[in-house]
Amino acid sequence: MCGIFGIVTANNQVLGTTLIEAGRRLSYRGYDSVGCASLSDDGTIDLRKDVGKVDEVASRLNFSEMYGKRGILQLRWATFGSPSQVNAQPHLDSDGDMVGAHNGNVVNNNELRAQFIARGMNVRSDNDGETCVHAVELYIDQGHDFVEAIRCAYHDLEGDYAFVIGKVHEERLYAIKKGSSLVVGLGDDFTCVSSDLPSILPFTQKVVRIYDGEIVTLHADGIEIRAVESGERINRPPEFIHESMEAVQKGGFPHFMLKEIHEQSTVAGELLHILDYSDQLETYLDKVSSARNVYLIGCGTSYHACILGSVYLSQLAKRPAIPVLAPQFIAQYAHSVDHQDVGIFVSQSGETKDVLNALEVAQKRGMAVLSLVNVIGSTLMRASEAYLPLGCGYEISVPATKTYTNQVIAFLYLAQKLGSYQDLGLYKLPELIAKTISIVEPKVSQIVSRIKNRNDFYCLGYGLTYPVALEGALKLKEITYAHCEGMLSTEFKHGPLSAVTEGFPVIFIAGPQDIPIIVSGINEVTCRGGYAITIGEDDSRLHSNAHDVVVIPSTNTYFNSILSIIPLQLLSYKMSMNLGYDPDYPRNLSKTLTVD
Repeated sequence: MCGIFGIVTANNQVLGTTLIEAGRRLSYRGYDSVGCASLSDDGTIDLRKDVGKVDEVASRLNFSEMYGKRGILQLRWATFGSPSQVNAQPHLDSDGDMVGAHNGNVVNNNELRAQFIARGMNVRSDNDGETCVHAVELYIDQGHDFVEAIRCAYHDLEGDYAFVIGKVHEERLYAIKKGSSLVVGLGDDFTCVSSDLPSILPFTQKVVRIYDGEIVTLHADGIEIRAVESGERINRPPEFIHESMEAVQKGGFPHFMLKEIHEQSTVAGELLHILDYSDQLETYLDKVSSARNVYLIGCGTSYHACILGSVYLSQLAKRPAIPVLAPQFIAQYAHSVDHQDVGIFVSQSGETKDVLNALEVAQKRGMAVLSLVNVIGSTLMRASEAYLPLGCGYEISVPATKTYTNQVIAFLYLAQKLGSYQDLGLYKLPELIAKTISIVEPKVSQIVSRIKNRNDFYCLGYGLTYPVALEGALKLKEITYAHCEGMLSTEFKHGPLSAVTEGFPVIFIAGPQDIPIIVSGINEVTCRGGYAITIGEDDSRLHSNAHDVVVIPSTNTYFNSILSIIPLQLLSYKMSMNLGYDPDYPRNLSKTLTVD
């Protein structure tokens, strides 16, 4: 989840300190490299960038001395091209007289780069931010003015992104929005544009929101907004922001966890775009389809995604896959694998020590290593023969939400591709996720009020919803500190049923194809005085047997298993809030576990 910032001032001045401050304010979004560019009246561009944190790179490269009327800063979260000095943004055009930076993903990056190279353009990096610059350069060279060139480039660049760009001997910057966030700040003798409000508010509280399909031209004394499609001018009055900096960083949400739950629809769409255009996908599919055995290896939330991925691969691709916890892989399977086998290693951070230990053993045995990973440039990604990025951006809250959802969507995507299965309509998922969040929140709040004083729970699923039950139980444990055990619903009667007493809460996740067997489990609980909560599609059998039903949208069985986790994420969050705990930073836990 990159961050961009651009500023246009009336007079030449030292811009470096302003750019550094903007970078610090955007750093909460997560990044691996940082860069600044300043444009001066003498027709030069001063470009400085490298891998590292804002203050360290700024000190080493002397950002504070950068001078001019216009400046651009970018914090990069790598997706296309590994973290490196050359892939860091901003980027120059072929002649070095234009500079720009972007936030988001240009999913046809590789195809466009090949076209630009074939045309003789000076393409220096693998990064899609540079592709944005060359896409505009192409039409500038054909004689178009700057706004018209951006309008043309907009149709060539596929995906979700926003970018800011400028040229020497001009006293303005240009920015465009297509999916990724973009907001403009208005000052007395400057204007600025950014991915997010925190980098603007120290300088001005007067802002203008930019919407998809709009180009904004920034002058020192004002802005001009035009529609991409028609070229017509748009008049939009500014608004004044009064929220605290902390509130703004969280997008108006009280916690990052809730913000990231709501981001799931957006990142799901971005992931699907990335997978459609991935140059790693064919290697992935070839290795999995030709393997003797396939192992899905992860820890915690990632392991739960592996279990669900295993069911997808079996049902859709007729491809058995063995989900296994990373430390157990070493003891249980490592001695019997070799070059005929494939392991898909799954990790948000790509630095989880247990996963890397398993990977090291697997590679020594000659096993092919693939990965699903959110952090590009991580140890896991670099060790993999092929990888698929999760495209979630930075996940700040310790409990994983959007990274889990994108992990299971990635597995579903792979299973559909491997099985040459009829199109499931995966691009319907973002809308379904957003709809689920909006319709389940009121019911979840009611349930919290009824179980808020309970310290013991069970969370039960069957088939496709069994791993959902495991993940839901983990969320409750992580941030409410209550005991919650996730379990296969049919296993409950083999012992744990003895724990049920009057009012004991048991949560059931009901896939549409499994309702009869879930109803049987519900009645095992309710006839003993237990309190049955069910998550599932609207079905009279659930309503007539459970005490409470959280209804999610009706869809196919595979999408159901993805949507089902959302009520459990919200239940955990709301219970944590009710208990007075901070869900973003639960005790005893960290985001990345780098110790054994």
